[in-house]
Amino acid sequence: MTFSLDEETAARLEHAAAVTRKPKSEVVREAIRDYADRAGRLSEAEREELLEAFDRLVPNLTPRPRAEVDAELAAIREARRGGGRLHPSQ
Repeated sequence: MTFSLDEETAARLEHAAAVTRKPKSEVVREAIRDYADRAGRLSEAEREELLEAFDRLVPNLTPRPRAEVDAELAAIREARRGGGRLHPSQ
């Protein structure tokens, strides 16, 4: 594979390779491995924002009797088994 790097990134790669005394290809492999491990994870700011939203919303939930929830879920399941929208040809 061949990649092009901007000057700043190339300089940072050179510096990292010199400091760690590793070949640039190894520094790149380790960086990609680290990045891939973090990809898809929430940042600390995102995590805090979601926790704050959770803390704000949960106290506003009104408890419902278990039987009422079970009846609603049963109705939803039955509607889904019904096949959804009918097409004009049906």
